[in-house]
Amino acid sequence: MKHSHDFTPDTLNIHHAPVGMNDRIALGVVKTMRVFADRFFAKRYGHRAVVLETVAAVPGMVGGLLQHLRAIRHIRDDQGWIKELIEEADNERMHLMTFIQIAQPSRLERTLIMVAQAVFYNLYFFLYLLAPKTAHRVVGYLYEEAVISYTHYLEEIDSGRVENVPAPQIALKYWNLPSTARLRDVVIVVRADEAHHRDTNHHFANQIAKGAHS
Repeated sequence: MKHSHDFTPDTLNIHHAPVGMNDRIALGVVKTMRVFADRFFAKRYGHRAVVLETVAAVPGMVGGLLQHLRAIRHIRDDQGWIKELIEEADNERMHLMTFIQIAQPSRLERTLIMVAQAVFYNLYFFLYLLAPKTAHRVVGYLYEEAVISYTHYLEEIDSGRVENVPAPQIALKYWNLPSTARLRDVVIVVRADEAHHRDTNHHFANQIAKGAHS
């Protein structure tokens, strides 16, 4: 999934105002995760991206699996949700592969990646099983924070505090970037992906809330 959407500043920085207690809890969970990320990684945005994408690659696969099982259990059309969620997971996996090339995480950080993935997978699986609307809302807010993080990453690159290194080959191929593309170009296309996933997951949560997808 390669998104080429032209997001304006207004559409790039959309925030879904929480409606009801479940939405407020979802936002609170994501904001708490953000506090820990800020303390652990500070301005090491390449390493932050690796852990962020490790977590972000989980929800689409979990949601796709459970929507698949629900569709065949109820013998009904999934309205395109399964494909969208699986493609989201694959897209986030490519983000991870790209930033591993850029950040070169240490053995300790790779261990952290595995632990974060294992913990988040199990928590998210049961959340989606029991409360799919809240699960999609959590992910929508997670991607809101991802857009903010990548915007800060761009600011660090533009200020010269982070070297604008050449884009890795995997990114050139996946996003069809020119051979002259650099880190800044990668961060821009990744941020667009995250904004798209944010909008999709908030939309899915809204559809469930309306009873349009049960």
